[in-house]
Amino acid sequence: MPDNLTHKYGVSVTLISRHEGETSILNVSGEATQKGPQLYIRFEEPGQGPDGADASVRTTVKILDDELRIIRHGGVQSEQSFRSGARLPGFYRSPYTQFNLSTETRMLEISRQERSLTVKWEYDLYVYDELSGQFAISLHIQEEPLV
Repeated sequence: MPDNLTHKYGVSVTLISRHEGETSILNVSGEATQKGPQLYIRFEEPGQGPDGADASVRTTVKILDDELRIIRHGGVQSEQSFRSGARLPGFYRSPYTQFNLSTETRMLEISRQERSLTVKWEYDLYVYDELSGQFAISLHIQEEPLV
């Protein structure tokens, strides 16, 4: 299959985040787009803005062989990148605050089987070069029919 073709398909997304003994789980439907060696997963994260109104966030996860990038737009804007053994820059912006951040990734595992994918990573989050927290994340993508 030539690398310049684009393939889209529906997916179910399960994102599990662990931080300081707390676990949060997000289950949503999304869309996957394969562009050459890069896989893009897009989905909406439900949420509330600071005023209590619904403010969903459009999330794009860009997956390469050895790197992961998460880009959010909507009620908040942020970008985080992860590569095992590397400290990479990012940012966070909301209507009320903005700051630079970086992620130091201790472990990143990407496992693909046809159109299913599991990504696991652990990282330290730094805000203005100060350690803000340690996270363990797993992301599971399963092909589903597009609706």
